[in-house]
Amino acid sequence: MKHMTNLLARRAELTPSRPAMTDLVSGQTWTYQALHDRVLRLASVFLAHMAHDGARVAVLCRNRIGFFEVLFAAANTGAIVTPLNWRAPLPELAPLVSQAEPVLILCGQEDLQVAKELALASNAKLINFDDPTDEGYEAQLARSPVAEARRHWAFEDIWYLLYTSGTTGQPKAVIQTYGMAHVNAVNVGQAIDLSSQDVTLNFLPLFHTAGINLHTLPTLFAGGHVLILPGFEADRVMELLAKGTISTFFGVPAVYQALSLHPEFGNVALDKVRHWGCGGAPLADTLVHAFARRGARVANGMGMTETGPTVFLADPETATQKIGSVGKPQILCEARIVGNDGIEVPAGETGELWLSGPGITPGYWGNPQATAASITPDGWLKTGDLARKDADGCFYIVGRLKEMFISGAENVYPAEVENVLALHPAVLEAAVIGVEDARWGEVGHAFILVRPNQSAPDPSALQNWCRDHLAPYKVPKYVTVLDEFPRTPAGKIQKHLIPRP
Repeated sequence: MKHMTNLLARRAELTPSRPAMTDLVSGQTWTYQALHDRVLRLASVFLAHMAHDGARVAVLCRNRIGFFEVLFAAANTGAIVTPLNWRAPLPELAPLVSQAEPVLILCGQEDLQVAKELALASNAKLINFDDPTDEGYEAQLARSPVAEARRHWAFEDIWYLLYTSGTTGQPKAVIQTYGMAHVNAVNVGQAIDLSSQDVTLNFLPLFHTAGINLHTLPTLFAGGHVLILPGFEADRVMELLAKGTISTFFGVPAVYQALSLHPEFGNVALDKVRHWGCGGAPLADTLVHAFARRGARVANGMGMTETGPTVFLADPETATQKIGSVGKPQILCEARIVGNDGIEVPAGETGELWLSGPGITPGYWGNPQATAASITPDGWLKTGDLARKDADGCFYIVGRLKEMFISGAENVYPAEVENVLALHPAVLEAAVIGVEDARWGEVGHAFILVRPNQSAPDPSALQNWCRDHLAPYKVPKYVTVLDEFPRTPAGKIQKHLIPRP
């Protein structure tokens, strides 16, 4: 098995007194040495609770330094971290925690009640980051000895799991290895010339790969400085941009949209940020031009949870010339576009995007069927995305084979929403599609059939029903009642033939 160095331990040796992470709410800054010391104390806590060698540690929190302390503590004990989506209600999280069987759950005060329920159901020990008592996170760190650091990380070992729903609505845990984190750092680093002088901002949710890897882990590995906000706050981000504090920035289109609508957008010089990156959904032409006028050339990219995530990143120099392009595959990834026969199509033609390289996930945890369906025997990941390549080798994502749509950079799987709608006593059947939305990129439009002898439910009542069972971004923005669905001879709904209002 291939090994790599313990990157945080080495960074603490190389640049012990440099700032590693700053919490912008509390103002607390940890140097690399201080961060590593806290990580090794947390590793002792993990060992005391049997959180080692493949045991799972779940985390339910907003963005904070403690999340990364958990991640690196696990790297010293061999535990597997399972970040949980704080936007999701308890009914969505419970089956994931039941599958993971964590021995420890760590949470922030905002998510304490849900975490308590999950810990009770899974018989896991609960540690609250914000608990000021002797049982709280800080007290446990303070009284724990510094554990011995692992010298090496195994390239293929599992570091953490990220949950993503399948097209059937069943969540899948995407394996993230130490090697994937290293490959992503190389791909990002060479694409944006990342250095120890860089300062980046962490605010994207930590239950997504972007929150962890764009650009936080690569910046830490490079010896840079990571600033952390609990989540996206347009006012605070604009303030940081105005001060010129940040040198690299990564956001999803909804973030760029919010910044463009901020009253200070026209007054702030955005050219102080050295590199702007975007992913998660297509970036609208109008946003590209709006930021370019303010001195920010936003480089659009594309990646997946299954790819660690960085695969494509456009060249900032051509950002306004090749709008819509996600650029070329980065240095440690290969891409091909294939037809239904699995054979590569000529440049300019559309086909399914397949990806390969050392940063591709080995598969889905505990789900060999899903792994076999997505990854070919020779290691190509079938993305389900439709793409084309131009004569210059730049790629364009033009659609999706699967029905999944992206709302505010969150993946929404229609089958999951349809299943919830079908539980409503007045709903006979439901079909959900993604439709364009100026703010979120795409939102859900639900079409329903009403049960016989039932009155058609009010759309707002159905939306409230969905809110009780689903994360907010999955709730359909539009609801339309139909008399019948267009169907195949076998009875399957033909969504593309549903009449749009």
